Parts: sequence; C-alpha cells; structure tokens
Amino acid sequence: MTSQEREPGALPVVTVLGASGFVGSAVLAAFARRPVLLRAVARRTSHVPATGAARTQVRTADLTRAGQVADAVAGADVVIHLVTHSGGWRAAESDPASRAVNVGVMEMLCEALSDRRRDGPGPLVLYAGAASQIGLPPDRPVDGSEPDRPETAYDRHKLAAERLLKEATADSVMRGVSLRLPTVFGHVGEHAPDRGVVAFMIRRALAGEPLTLWHDGTVARDLVHVDDIAEAFTAAADHPDELSGNHWLLGAGRGDPLGAVCRTVSRLVADRLGKPPVPVVSTAPPKDAPATDFRSVTIDSSPFRSVTGWRPRTPLHTALERTVAALAQTRTPSN
Repeated sequence: MTSQEREPGALPVVTVLGASGFVGSAVLAAFARRPVLLRAVARRTSHVPATGAARTQVRTADLTRAGQVADAVAGADVVIHLVTHSGGWRAAESDPASRAVNVGVMEMLCEALSDRRRDGPGPLVLYAGAASQIGLPPDRPVDGSEPDRPETAYDRHKLAAERLLKEATADSVMRGVSLRLPTVFGHVGEHAPDRGVVAFMIRRALAGEPLTLWHDGTVARDLVHVDDIAEAFTAAADHPDELSGNHWLLGAGRGDPLGAVCRTVSRLVADRLGKPPVPVVSTAPPKDAPATDFRSVTIDSSPFRSVTGWRPRTPLHTALERTVAALAQTRTPSN
C-alpha cells in the first residue's frame, strides 16, 4: 500500500465499503491485523475485531445516496468495494434498486475519486467482481481470458461496474483491481449473516430437511472459504502496480461436485446431532433458473497466484466442518 499525501508517520487509510456483509466482515477482520486506519462503512453497523494493529472508524451510510460515497472515501489510500445488492441474481432481474447498488455505487466512487484527483497515482480500489460474469463457462478451467457474455442481470451489473473501474484506471483516477470471486462459503459470526448454497444446505440439514439439487449432483463449483478470500484482498493490496487495470480470478482450482458436497454436509450434521443423515435428492428446477446453474465451474487462479503468492489454505473438508460447527452453535431451540 502506498501513501496519498499523508503526513510522515501517519497510518495509511483503508476504507471498506460494504463492511458489515458476509465477505466484508471477513475482509475487515483481515485488515484489522494491519497497522492502518481502518474505516468500516456499511448500511448496518460493522463489527470490527477488538484485537488487532489497526485503528478503526465505524460509519453507517446509505451509499446509494448522493455524497455518501465521497464522504466515505475521503482521504483513503485504499478503497475496498464489496457493496452488492442483497437479493442476488433474482432481485437483479426485477428490482430497480439492484442496479443502484451494484452499478450506481461504482459510478459515484469513480466520480468522487475524479473530483479529488491529484498528481501521482490515484488510490488503490479493490473491487469484488464475480467469476460468473463470463456467462456460460467453457468445458475447461476458466482463467480470466474468456470473453464476457453475462447471462443474468446481476452479472451484467457486475461487469458494468468492473468496466467503470477499468476506465477510471485508464484515466488515472484510481488504480483499480477487480477480484472475480468464486463460490464463497463459511461463517463469520451472527453479526454478518452467511449466504450461498453451502450455508443454505447446512441450515436445511440442521433442521432435518432433505438437501435438494436442481440437477443430478455432478454439477461442480469452485468452493473457497471466506477467510481465504479475505486473505486474497490483503494480498492484492500489497501488489497494486502488478495488478492494477485488470481483473483476476480467485479459486481453489477444484471442481467440487455439489452432490458430493451435500452428502458430506449431511454426514457432518448427522455426526454432530447424533441423528441419521438427511437425504440428498434431485428436484425440478424453477422456470427462471439461469442456465449457468447447470454448468460446472473450475477456476484457474494461477495468474493471480503468480503475482501475489496467494492460495487457498483451508481444505474443503476442514472448511465444511468449521462451517457446520459454527452454524450448529447458532441454532435456536426451535430448530
């Protein structure tokens, strides 16, 4: 990380937008271990670990409102953009608020940084893109060289925001880096509700409900624990010059069949509860299910790894065990 017109000895300022979310909470915890001034910004109050080297500021803001983004990033050396509409791809198809969050916040960020532009490199902006932006994946590991043909409104939003980031980088407004995320899972505490297919299946198993798949279980996803994703952001922050201006894929390099993952979840929950495993069954998909849900994805993240040295360190089975244990502890008596 580099300074932006700071007084000698002043801490670099790292602003995390979307700091109270699932990935945001993990990223916040990772940067809290560093000697920085860490500014956590989100609609809800963010939870910052009590121990760590960082000095912290916690702000609540609606980043879709005029002026809120500019205030949040004032004086920042590093901006980590993790804001995304909570409704996911379904909401993006019909909810106008989805674009305001997924694209509008980036528009306002670019405008704010353009207004404060000075001589020298702009602040580093790390953006959470999505591996699914390419649309239907090829029958080989994706590595970031594929053409982007997004299939859903959500992925079109993510791609539009990423293009704004790259354009602003070309104009020297910022040093933008897009980290396209795989299927992220895990648990970061009750202050940040988990999301995604793995947590959904674990909660169903804990409730004694069958685990349902829209296919025969052979469809695979590249699954990475949220703590490893957080470490990718810290790694990116240490290599701005090498990464700036491009998008980079994150992944474990595995295609984990979801049927096998669900059966593992079922067994882990059964062992914890002392009950028989819940069944894993196939069911008819909804009519609006995107075609990408029926294509396997494996990600080759070697370009990012070669620059940063990052790699996922949490084995899949260990990550599933940790997630099951955490979610089991949060169950209410009615479960």
